[in-house]
Amino acid sequence: MSYSREKSQPIFDRALNVLVQGVSSNFRYLGDNETPVIVKGKGASVWDADNNEFIDYRLGWGPINLGHADDRVNSAVAEAIQNGITFAATTSLEVETAELVKKLVPSMEKLRFTNTGTEATMHALRTARGYTNKEKFIKFEGQYHGAHDYVLFSTASSPISAMGARKSPVPVQVGSGIPDKIRDYVYCLPFNDFDVVERCVKDHHGEIAAIMVEPCLGNIAGIEPLEGYLAHLKKLCDDYNMVLIFDEVKTGFRLSNGGARETYSVIPHISTYAKSLGNGFPVAAFGGSAEVMDVIGGGSVTHAGTFGANTVSMAAAKAVLTILDESPILENLAKRGTRLKQGLDSILTAAGISHQMTGHPNMQGFLITEKEVKEVRDLVHHDDDLYESICTNMYNRGVWMEDDAREPWFLCDAHTNEIIDETLNKFEDSVKEAIA
Repeated sequence: MSYSREKSQPIFDRALNVLVQGVSSNFRYLGDNETPVIVKGKGASVWDADNNEFIDYRLGWGPINLGHADDRVNSAVAEAIQNGITFAATTSLEVETAELVKKLVPSMEKLRFTNTGTEATMHALRTARGYTNKEKFIKFEGQYHGAHDYVLFSTASSPISAMGARKSPVPVQVGSGIPDKIRDYVYCLPFNDFDVVERCVKDHHGEIAAIMVEPCLGNIAGIEPLEGYLAHLKKLCDDYNMVLIFDEVKTGFRLSNGGARETYSVIPHISTYAKSLGNGFPVAAFGGSAEVMDVIGGGSVTHAGTFGANTVSMAAAKAVLTILDESPILENLAKRGTRLKQGLDSILTAAGISHQMTGHPNMQGFLITEKEVKEVRDLVHHDDDLYESICTNMYNRGVWMEDDAREPWFLCDAHTNEIIDETLNKFEDSVKEAIA
């Protein structure tokens, strides 16, 4: 099916005249004549300017955990903003929201609010450096921690061929504009490799302030940690005076109410949150151990921001957290996610396509491969072309996920069993068409 762009194309042509590439994020640009223009989202669906409807498994790249335009969240925001938005002062709404975060997240002691995931990881890294009085940090290949200079190395979009040998990895800079000396502050290591990270820590712990890790790979099909891997990282940090930072921008308030801390039963020193904290509204936070967090302020570590904890973000976050606290939203979502995951698996198996199912049911994916994938370097064995063909066929049938397997399928509470069954029926047809 070829969708009409009668209304979408003129809008995007205008966008090209006023926005760089017609978008406000590089990842949204799909081509001058292909980039969608969305005008509405509700529940598990989105509509473009030509009124084409799609079942949405992109969900804004993860923030939507309840459903687009959730009435409960929107009503809470609409009511709260009648009393003002930004005050350069603490508000009661901010305190109530922080108390809910602390209630839901295991061992959360103190936190700060900010606006984006990029800000949250930036401030968390600075806090770790201030606490340890060390400057370098470890990140893992294929992981994305936002758009600030320190973390734009060896992300999911980096060429695997440039990463060097596994035992001697090379940080691969993502794009121009990053000062050359920044790379001297980061060690980029393969994920899920116990020996490589332990050797790096033992050799360089005197200069390493933190290990920053996505507990499961939000930009590599949701690949999960091997048994004991996160606990191994925590022990290394405890033994060598380093701060373990969980980047939960994608996993927080999505895998479970307590995020990766709860799901994998490992407590880091700091966690970062954004995306699902606000069901699409821009809000973020970072926090954890009071001992570590208390280095902020008082002339020690700087954290500031005019819009941090504004009324819009706090009202949205409080509404989301209250809903999660009062009903088993994410637990039930995982059951439906399992229904989807098992269905996809069965269809691929019946079609004779070698594959690996990946990720948590609420943030899942699959890779077309005959070899096990545990980290980003293993993606060389994945069949990009077949995956893209299947996803294009799905899009043509009104189901939208990224046509790049590195981006997981995200689910929300509005994905009912009926919607999942419709998705599976269309997936079966799309697979048959792709291999015909």
